[in-house]
Amino acid sequence: MPVLSEVIAALDALWPPERAEQWDAVGTVCGDPDAHVGRVFFAVDPVQEVVDEAVKLGADLVVTHHPLYLRGTTTVSAGTFKGRAVHTLIKNDIALHVAHTNADRADPGVSDALAGALDLRIIGPLVPDPTDPTGRRGLGRICEPVTPLTLAEFGERCAARLPATAQGIRVAGDPGRVLRTVAVCGGSGDSLFDEVRAAGVDAYVTADLRHHPVSEARQHSPLALVDAAHWATEWPWCEQAAAQLDEISDRHGWGLRTHVSRLVTDPWTAHAASSAPTDHSDHQ
Repeated sequence: MPVLSEVIAALDALWPPERAEQWDAVGTVCGDPDAHVGRVFFAVDPVQEVVDEAVKLGADLVVTHHPLYLRGTTTVSAGTFKGRAVHTLIKNDIALHVAHTNADRADPGVSDALAGALDLRIIGPLVPDPTDPTGRRGLGRICEPVTPLTLAEFGERCAARLPATAQGIRVAGDPGRVLRTVAVCGGSGDSLFDEVRAAGVDAYVTADLRHHPVSEARQHSPLALVDAAHWATEWPWCEQAAAQLDEISDRHGWGLRTHVSRLVTDPWTAHAASSAPTDHSDHQ
């Protein structure tokens, strides 16, 4: 059975912390480097419900995509919800490790997992990492369906293949438009619209799309947009990451047991459908 420092070294090799954005907070939040690790639990969010699930499972290490402390803090008091999570982890001898934008840029990374969940063939990164001589790392992915399909069909595929959330899937564009190329970016991706347009793809799948960037993107080109819940676009990475650690464990003879949380931690809990959208273009 490996110790925590050995497992963390393996994770850092998959997702080097120096490749994270400068504003990010990745790496080990808590844990004894010399503690033995037998069970590793993967999740998107380091929220209390996930921590409680890890305790129930008997995990020794929790690996999450989102940071617990993205900005600096002066307290880990259990009187705060983040501090309570830290106290619960430490009391139960559970370490917490974060791989965020370093996992976004990896090969394979978060967007590779999203493309795989949607049965898309990857052509290359949407925003290549200039430090990668192979041209495989970077933010987002440019993909193509195995066979062309309409935007309506692709929207249905996204709804069927991604984890169910209250938001569901929002689509902007001509439902009958045939898609031959698709860009994907797990998590919030409206900052990449310039790169998406430059790539000349037919559609873009991401999360957290806001009104003005979407409106402007639609005015600039016939680009179709598919907006899913943030958590749903990143959850496939958990399964990919667990599989990567399984391979490392087998190679070293560690005997690790990996688990993926299926707890929906998307913060939205309900959706009330409105009536069919009305075309107001002719109203004065």
